[in-house]
Amino acid sequence: MIANIFHRGKNYNIDFFKPIDISIPLSSDKDCVSAWYVPPMKLEPVVNGDWVGDVNKGGSVNFRNITFNPHGNGTHTECVGHISKEFYTINKNLQRFMFVAELITVLPDQLENGDYVITKKNLQNHLQDSDKPEAVIIRTLSNGPNKLHHQYSNTNPPYILKEGIEYLNELGVEHLLIDMPSIDREIDGGKLEAHHAFWNYPSNPHMQKTITEMIYVPNEIFDGTFILNLQIAPFENDASPSKPVLYKVH
Repeated sequence: MIANIFHRGKNYNIDFFKPIDISIPLSSDKDCVSAWYVPPMKLEPVVNGDWVGDVNKGGSVNFRNITFNPHGNGTHTECVGHISKEFYTINKNLQRFMFVAELITVLPDQLENGDYVITKKNLQNHLQDSDKPEAVIIRTLSNGPNKLHHQYSNTNPPYILKEGIEYLNELGVEHLLIDMPSIDREIDGGKLEAHHAFWNYPSNPHMQKTITEMIYVPNEIFDGTFILNLQIAPFENDASPSKPVLYKVH
């Protein structure tokens, strides 16, 4: 189904029957992607006396409790409530779900201390000629299917320098998506400079802005402009498991 979207003075033709899912599912498998030292998601049938919520154990239905951490168990979208003293939730702060997005592929630079980082220059090289997208999707190199199962804890993955976030703010980017577990360094003494800069917290918080982490964009999807459908579960929490879906612009 081809649909026409008119936004910011431009027409975008997209085929809603050809979605590109760039999420990594939450899973109870031992080899599922994880970060922040959390165990895999748990699925446990409810037990009430002789009744069990598992059809394979004699129950009439499957009726399971789920235990997980949205920040460590798969693709998730977070709001300013992730770093604020105030209780802000993604369900209340994310009120639009379709955005014009730019997908870029970045090779992080290596610092003298060994860290791999995304700099302002990295982002400028890809975005300086763009039409100031509402969302930016960052695919980092190298990019293999191992990202679907990688155990990120204690690996110091690539992250974005504060200068890079300030550049995205200058462009007016409101939704940032990346295939790493965080836009900040894994261990930074609690500074979270990139998060604070993106949301401008605490001086004047940008409530509508979101960060989505631990996505995966296959190599066969080329860089360019897409329509992003950012789907979340309606959790009253700082973050929710999410399903970002891209549509090619024709």
